[in-house]
Amino acid sequence: MTVDLNCDMGESYGRWALGDDAAVLPHISSANIACGGHAGDAVVMRRTLKLAQQHGVACGAHPGFVDLASFGRREIPISASEAADLVLLQIGALGAIAKSERISLAHVKAHGALYNMAARDAALGEAIAHAVAAYDRSLIFFGLAGSSMLEAGRRAGLSVASEGFADRSYEPDGSLTPRSVAGSVIHDLDAVVARACRMARESRVTARNGSEITLKVDTICVHGDTPGAAGLARALREGLQRAGIEVRPVQP
Repeated sequence: MTVDLNCDMGESYGRWALGDDAAVLPHISSANIACGGHAGDAVVMRRTLKLAQQHGVACGAHPGFVDLASFGRREIPISASEAADLVLLQIGALGAIAKSERISLAHVKAHGALYNMAARDAALGEAIAHAVAAYDRSLIFFGLAGSSMLEAGRRAGLSVASEGFADRSYEPDGSLTPRSVAGSVIHDLDAVVARACRMARESRVTARNGSEITLKVDTICVHGDTPGAAGLARALREGLQRAGIEVRPVQP
């Protein structure tokens, strides 16, 4: 049994530093690298790509709303065509730097509000998937487990990866509990590890109201901006391995 452990990273910008990517990278298998929208810049992108390569971690683009003030977590009205161009622009930026370092991109995962909106809005999910396919059909499209994003990716001719969040609370419909709700982020390390192992082994998670959700996952996310992200990533990898689950990048 295998599962990917991914982390959103490269989210520093100019003189503003966020997270400890160097400490997280030894424990994960895929890095979602900010592309200058919600965070990141050319210097940070290059540094993160090279660090990920040193650790044998698969590199992917992490495009989001161009909204530094809210870290891409504020929902902004956007048309499907605008979203496609936004995503294409940011993948291209990271892709150009990756090419200059002879590093291949493996996947694309939208960030924050853009990701959550695409999970609810089929047209938005379709537009983002088609933008990814237009750039490079070999890229794996990460989407929220159980959402229409995954089918949109398949229709666009992409391999897809169903994503779960061990440190986030779920609603009964399989959506993530909004961050504005108390308890939306789970801080108990043992609980997070147990949820991750159950997601990988049983394809199930307990929702906020106590109901059980079927949730097949190929990849589990760690947020790089979470305080103590390196310790969480290490605990998750060790816990998964103890449970007999191999951590490795998603395969097409």
